[in-house]
Amino acid sequence: MVVRDKFTFSELEQWFREHGVTEIECLVPDLTGVARGKILPREKFTEDRGMRLPEAVVAMGVTGEFPEEGPYYDVISPNDRDMHLRADPTTARLVPWASDPTAQIIHDCFDRHGQLVPFAPRSVLRRVCGLFDDEGWEPVVAPELEFYLVARNSDPDQPLKPPVGRSGRAETSRQAYSIDAVNEFDPLFEDVYDYCQKMQLNVDTLIHEIGAGQMEINFFHAHPLGLADEVFFFKRTVREAALRHNMFATFMAKPIAGEPGSAMHVHQSLVDKRTGRNLFSNEDGTPSREFFWYIGGLQKHIPAAMALFAPYVNSYRRLARHTAAPINIQWGTDNRTVGIRAPLAPPAARRIENRVIGADANPYVAHAATLACGYLGIKNRIEPTAECKGDAYLGDYQLPRSLGEALALLRADKELAAVLGESFITVYSEIKEIEYAEFMKVISPWEREHLLLHV
Repeated sequence: MVVRDKFTFSELEQWFREHGVTEIECLVPDLTGVARGKILPREKFTEDRGMRLPEAVVAMGVTGEFPEEGPYYDVISPNDRDMHLRADPTTARLVPWASDPTAQIIHDCFDRHGQLVPFAPRSVLRRVCGLFDDEGWEPVVAPELEFYLVARNSDPDQPLKPPVGRSGRAETSRQAYSIDAVNEFDPLFEDVYDYCQKMQLNVDTLIHEIGAGQMEINFFHAHPLGLADEVFFFKRTVREAALRHNMFATFMAKPIAGEPGSAMHVHQSLVDKRTGRNLFSNEDGTPSREFFWYIGGLQKHIPAAMALFAPYVNSYRRLARHTAAPINIQWGTDNRTVGIRAPLAPPAARRIENRVIGADANPYVAHAATLACGYLGIKNRIEPTAECKGDAYLGDYQLPRSLGEALALLRADKELAAVLGESFITVYSEIKEIEYAEFMKVISPWEREHLLLHV
């Protein structure tokens, strides 16, 4: 796949001069969405036009562990070979909190033959977008990202608590959509919006969500790759801003017991590049066959994609009945109890919302996986089930209940692997097995409380 830049390196150099940039943060998102890379002086960046990193850097888990053996090393070289990283000039942003003029630029990962490294998250999303491009379709997404502000916590054995706001008090009740509750953190959000403006992030509205200290930021609709970059940048930004106001920002799916979890709802639609028409609507304004097939693809493949949408053991705590998170793959119009929602919209804006994805998901992987499910639905003409018009929480669980179950389903879905790339699925599932094994070594307070003297 050929990667083309819309922003040339000569224009980038001019941009550096205009902003007095002296250092460059060369970033590559790993499987967890963590920013890996190097910080280079501007002169070194200009001279090298890229850098090298061991390929395993983008293929490690949240604990930093690697498998000792197995299929992982059928993909990752045991010789610890290098990737060749190339900057994508279109991703250049200032680092607004840096003391010296600093830029941050996301890089793509290539092998020594000039091919995209297939297990790097950004490569996976490029691969899936390329499949749509081959069909003459332009995927459009709009993420809604939830997160919690919490008081600083240096002891992982202690539960998280809501932070203290301007009033000197922490929230003790739920304040969904409260303007005053958001204003409690005005100084923080002034910094967040200032940082986002300087970084040219495409953020839209900010609201207070259901949980105590829980917020949501919405992004304007755009191309999946550019928006995944923006979510990646935004997570760094809000964490940094929170630290400067003596609190933490967390994108854990379920950080606080008894409070709702945090999601990354992704609205998605397709544009026919030949006509400019929304592919989900017929010319008379009615829903198209592609609209229903896309839903059918999501219904068929979401269970197998859950390890990508809910990537950690904590993720499955969010997916509980009557908690503003789905437990099913039902679909419905303007129905927030289902996993797949069709918001009320005019034909030109008809779209599908995947409500299953957690805020802890890697945005590149999440966008790639949900688009892959829909792509398979259209290509295979998968008809959806009948629309759910009632309360979907009254039905059965239709999603895996644990990471172990989700990984088994992911490995078994060969169609999904063919779209996302078999090497990516191998690396991802092997890493997640390591994380799951690490978690199982930990004895929780619940086990000590209820099992110590009773069994």
